[in-house]
Amino acid sequence: MFNKKKVGIMGTGDIARMMAKTLGGMRGVVCHAVASRTKEKAESFAREFKIKTFYGSYEELCQDPKIDLIYVATPHSAHFENVKLALENGKNVLCEKAFTLNEAQAKELFQLAEEKNLLLTEAMWTRFLPLADKLKEVISSNVIGDISLVMADLSFNIAWKQRIQDPSLGGGALLDLGVYGLTFASMVLGEDITDIQSQAVLNEHGMDTQDVITLKYRSGQQAIVTCSAISCGPCKGIIYGANGHIEVQDINNFSSITVYNNAGEKVGFYKREKQITGYEYEVQAAFDALEEGWKECPDMPHALTLKIMNTMDFIRKQTEVKFPGEE
Repeated sequence: MFNKKKVGIMGTGDIARMMAKTLGGMRGVVCHAVASRTKEKAESFAREFKIKTFYGSYEELCQDPKIDLIYVATPHSAHFENVKLALENGKNVLCEKAFTLNEAQAKELFQLAEEKNLLLTEAMWTRFLPLADKLKEVISSNVIGDISLVMADLSFNIAWKQRIQDPSLGGGALLDLGVYGLTFASMVLGEDITDIQSQAVLNEHGMDTQDVITLKYRSGQQAIVTCSAISCGPCKGIIYGANGHIEVQDINNFSSITVYNNAGEKVGFYKREKQITGYEYEVQAAFDALEEGWKECPDMPHALTLKIMNTMDFIRKQTEVKFPGEE
């Protein structure tokens, strides 16, 4: 018990609750403390999840000497300041997606982490899933032949949520939902993008409620990424090959991979393994990296985070979505 790695959770929203549940089911890891902007919220959260320590400020959490890793679960508009605070207090950090509001913020944080010799990684959990490794294996087997096109969608009717509506919270569908489709395309086709075309539907606050994005790669391959906060979609990724196609259900937490030949016959099926929530893999990866003395996780290196942030910056420039304080 005394050798358990200690995690501190920053924030008490839905994602923080998922992480608290995750840590409660893991071996060798414990949620040591939680912090909110009010002591009452932190205390209520701690009581619910049987967490030993709670704080009414993020500063107090970051100054706790017992914590090995801080998980940042605040709105992505606050990630820059929250991660910076943790790093300046000598804490390793696992930060929720979207990592920051833009690439410039991400670059500054990675530079600070390097200066402080600390681990900093984006909690893009789909990159850490065992089924993501299985997908790479299936693609590498060439069972569907040469890949020409990827389609990825993640859409939920959540436009009423403040985090989608509000520019000051880094609102819109792209950073909340579209990041998953862009990540899926990246996992399959890589990052050598030569052209991006995007369109969006904006709400009265200038935030995107729906996006359609087309990516063209130097190889000639293409990807079509869709996301909507005003309707429900299939939440599926489809990989088109010369000899068949692959369907991945739930691109935000792969639940199954189905392989079809050109006759439409199912020739392969892989189901999600039993999991606590799916968040456990990113936590384990962070501690594995720390054990090895690494400052980034191989499955989610800094370069990949920066590439996705750069892509989303470019898309927002095309769709004219700006956050407060941006040029």
